[in-house]
Amino acid sequence: MTNTASRRFDNRVVLVTGAAGGIGRAVAERFASEGARVAVNDIQVNAVREVVGSITASGGSALAVPADVADASQVDHMFTQIESTFGYVDVLYNNAGLIDTARHFLEADEAWWDRIIQVNLKSVFLCSHRAARTMVRRRRGVIISTSSGGATRAHRGNVAYDATKGGIEAMTRAMALDLAPYGVRVNGVVPGFINTYGLTDEQLRVREKTVPLGRYGVAEDMTGAALFLASDDAVYITGQFISVDGGVLVQQRSANVDTFPVEGFPVVEADLL
Repeated sequence: MTNTASRRFDNRVVLVTGAAGGIGRAVAERFASEGARVAVNDIQVNAVREVVGSITASGGSALAVPADVADASQVDHMFTQIESTFGYVDVLYNNAGLIDTARHFLEADEAWWDRIIQVNLKSVFLCSHRAARTMVRRRRGVIISTSSGGATRAHRGNVAYDATKGGIEAMTRAMALDLAPYGVRVNGVVPGFINTYGLTDEQLRVREKTVPLGRYGVAEDMTGAALFLASDDAVYITGQFISVDGGVLVQQRSANVDTFPVEGFPVVEADLL
């Protein structure tokens, strides 16, 4: 885990939400490998402890802070824990979110909408607001959030999910303006086809055909952009997003490889009156 070649985050404190697995875990482990003290958050308590154990076993420094980041009181308690142990948060990486959200718009309901908005969007506000209050006093800090191609384009069957990602990008730009005078930078990353949810070999082969670089992404592919935005190399960058997608988002994509094909749409009888 410990990377002796690069210790650019020595003495920096990094909070990664949604870090029990996938992109969040990879980012947490990469920060730790470059010297950061990492607070590992997720709602999955045992998984959080496992990630912390992996980091510390490899010589890194980590703290388990399980919490539901869609709940303001739990977010406040989480930051209090981190501050009492590490003193402050230098970098917040907002990664927590629901991804298994597909439901056709005609089959949507209020409970579905509210839950996705709370976990994917409200959590970014709560964590960023809590972090920013300390960062502005110290006149330094970085906030990074995970977006999606759905913020600027669209996924079939994911009205709520895409709305949250569009909200994250709008929020990022607005926070960047509000926090810039205090030395706090706000940016984001846009994953493309990152295989973090156990697709079959056949599913991977089909979807890889849409990736110009010829392969699906893995969680570790996201870490370089995240650490760059958190580093002093990005000191003059704010309000921006970096796409890490193998070229997917610069092209037109064929609908025949969509993750929510038309064949899955609800059958609605036409009203002929």
